[in-house]
Amino acid sequence: MSLIHHTTLKPTKLELLTEWLPTCPWYRGGAGQPLLTKVGGFRLDDPAGEVGIEFMVAAEGSTAYHVPLTYRGSPLEGMSDALIGTLEHGVLGLRWIYDGTRDPVLVRQLVALIQGEAEPQAQSESYTPDPTVLSWPAADGTLDVAGFTVSDDAEGTTVSTGALSLLVHRVLRPVTGGGAAPGAVSATWGLADGTRARGVFAAASYEPVA
Repeated sequence: MSLIHHTTLKPTKLELLTEWLPTCPWYRGGAGQPLLTKVGGFRLDDPAGEVGIEFMVAAEGSTAYHVPLTYRGSPLEGMSDALIGTLEHGVLGLRWIYDGTRDPVLVRQLVALIQGEAEPQAQSESYTPDPTVLSWPAADGTLDVAGFTVSDDAEGTTVSTGALSLLVHRVLRPVTGGGAAPGAVSATWGLADGTRARGVFAAASYEPVA
């Protein structure tokens, strides 16, 4: 389970996202830098204990962006295009921050979450599961993620790996009924009025190759 260090980050994650978000095709803001607030999210564990995995929700006004992130102690080879930036962690030192939809560790663990084989963890508390994160398997059994391709558009990020297609929703929308559907992951985030909304963070479809 995740160990959360409550320490300084220079720059902060939100400061890094302020520069990065406007470069993304699903960004809804106008010109200039966004003013972001962290309003939700959760974490997953890396079984090897090397990579930090966080699914952050950062809001600009009434728009809630879903930003999967990975934190690494060294650069991810061949993935410079996925680098959001670096920061100095008060305990762990220099960390490389990546768009998690491009990181194989996050993709594998997100698929494991969908299949009920990974337990969601609280965003800001150590060793604490997050029961508010819900998921429904896309198929029976374990789904292997050996390699994948990634593409972005105005709606989100599509990760394709063999028979599995995974849509990571980037702009979150409240749903009724909890978002229950095969292959879906739903979670909550805070609204400006102090209430919480629930929406689909990711949805997978599985079509075995004949």
